[in-house]
Amino acid sequence: MSVRSLLASVAAIGLLALSVPVYAETDALTATGKWSVPERKQARTPPMGWNSWNAFRTEVDEAKVLGAARVLVDSGLSKLGYTYVNIDDGWWLKRRQSDGRLEIRTAIFPSAKVKGKNSSFRPYTDKLHGMGLKAGIYTDIGRNACSQAYDLHSPNLPEGTTAEREVGLYGHVDQDIGLYFKEWGFDYIKVDACGINVYAPGSPLVRDHAYTPVPPLIDQAAISRTDIPAVRSMYDKVASALATANPDGDYVLSICNWGTADVRTWGKQTGHMWRTSGDITPTWTRMLHNFDSASTRALYAKPGAWNDPDILFIGHGDFDADHLTEARSHFALWAIINAPLLISYDLRQAPQSLMDIWGNAGIVAVNQDRGGHQGVIAYASDDVQIIVKTLSTGRKAVALFNRGLAKTDITLTAAHLKFSGTAPVQLKNLWDQSATPFTGETTFSVEPRQVLIFEASGERLLTDGVYLSEIPGDVNVAADGVVSPEPDPVVHRMRNSWGQTRGSGERPAYTGWGGAQADATPYDQALRIGGQGFDTGIGIQSDSRLEVRNTAGYTRFETLVGVDDSTRNTKDRVRFYVYGDGQLLTRSEPVAFGDAPRPLKADITGRQIVEVVARTENRSSDLPLVVIWAEAALRK
Repeated sequence: MSVRSLLASVAAIGLLALSVPVYAETDALTATGKWSVPERKQARTPPMGWNSWNAFRTEVDEAKVLGAARVLVDSGLSKLGYTYVNIDDGWWLKRRQSDGRLEIRTAIFPSAKVKGKNSSFRPYTDKLHGMGLKAGIYTDIGRNACSQAYDLHSPNLPEGTTAEREVGLYGHVDQDIGLYFKEWGFDYIKVDACGINVYAPGSPLVRDHAYTPVPPLIDQAAISRTDIPAVRSMYDKVASALATANPDGDYVLSICNWGTADVRTWGKQTGHMWRTSGDITPTWTRMLHNFDSASTRALYAKPGAWNDPDILFIGHGDFDADHLTEARSHFALWAIINAPLLISYDLRQAPQSLMDIWGNAGIVAVNQDRGGHQGVIAYASDDVQIIVKTLSTGRKAVALFNRGLAKTDITLTAAHLKFSGTAPVQLKNLWDQSATPFTGETTFSVEPRQVLIFEASGERLLTDGVYLSEIPGDVNVAADGVVSPEPDPVVHRMRNSWGQTRGSGERPAYTGWGGAQADATPYDQALRIGGQGFDTGIGIQSDSRLEVRNTAGYTRFETLVGVDDSTRNTKDRVRFYVYGDGQLLTRSEPVAFGDAPRPLKADITGRQIVEVVARTENRSSDLPLVVIWAEAALRK
């Protein structure tokens, strides 16, 4: 059938009144009728457990790790979900040159000393598995690891010749992954990226320590100097090797390239979690920095694929037993944005006050809710934030966050929760279990650096459906319209934790600025079309496509569409499309800046995947064209 006759047939049955442009199958905006994020067996909720790095850095040993494991079990933390026990940097001795096999530092992991010429972690992982736990290991994507650049004083650095000290995955991906998972029985791997970042030719580090020079693929100060395809390709090879070594899918891949290489766009395809920032430190401002790097990216995370602002630092520095307000805040924030919860403290010495934080079952349940919806910022300022997360029960979790140094009042409204303003709302404080009923709004006095976190129940504002911004775990950003990745300027800029105040200060270089956001524009503005404001919707750039799972059997998709008032591109027009299982259901006329919001409705009865696409019509400007799917909802 010709294209003309096909379109005539479609129009004849009433689906289209106008001709439909035909696009190449490789066009990223072409509806596929599929959910394109891998449906993974593991990490359906954020991984939980323990990691050695913040507790011991490279001064790790078997007694310390197994001691932590024993506490996880004996305290009941493992029953809450803290099951991964992860060794970080410092475990290796060298790479044997006769066959490329990695050798374990048996002086600190004595059970790895087995009969024969090979050391093995199998006795160690068998012991963890026998305790009902899972085992994690660490490596680097390049030739050398981070400790070989940053922990040069350590007694546990790899030893030997230049080649023997190359313990990273480079050139050994299949061999090492097979060793870790098939032979040694690990369940989780963290893959760092120092090996493709800090071993530049001619650098003092390479010269003084006789390392093989590696031209950097990552430039943490300039995304334009980062080879994004090359970095992704290296991690994709690891993912492929893991799938081969674990055909049952029983593994977790943690990507640790600190939010660089535009990992927010491809991390969900490659790994189960990806770092959104540089390493956390035990300081309040660094915690803010790491939190901010992940808190606005709710639409990029979902079951099996999580934003990772780094492991918890509770128990140290500003989050130790003398700073319980800050420690509780750190924990609550990580919980509500679905960050992996990895304790990193010497649990053998943990006071009960810290154990009570990690063991708060109500807050853990918020993090581990099977819906997989990251909390969305409902109120944003530099001083106060309100973050709301939709739970699989239909209830909400809400965090009231005082970021500042003075006590302040925070008013929570039913509208923040997307609850009715005329029906009773019930709040349960997840720290002390106290109850607070209200109608319309209520106000709390919040101490400096404090987070109050509640479970909320009430009458939903949308009684017959759900707004897309409430269910980010069921929305996949297949294409977000970002042409050139940009650093995110709203991430908190802390004093450099390593260089103090030397130089001119550290600027965030983690790309994400201009990406899709729930209940805000891609550039962190309130949603407005033609002078009309909206409390809820999806803000995104034009030339974008979202995939929405309709697992609850909704029958209608409804929205108001338009160009956002904050757009810098006021010249171009955009057309909005709605597809169901790959079939075009409806579309708008071309919409321009300043036009009033246009209603768009589609019958999605029986459709499993709804796709919403915004295409620029005859683009003439290279400025971003910001568009809004206002009040976008799935309804009965």
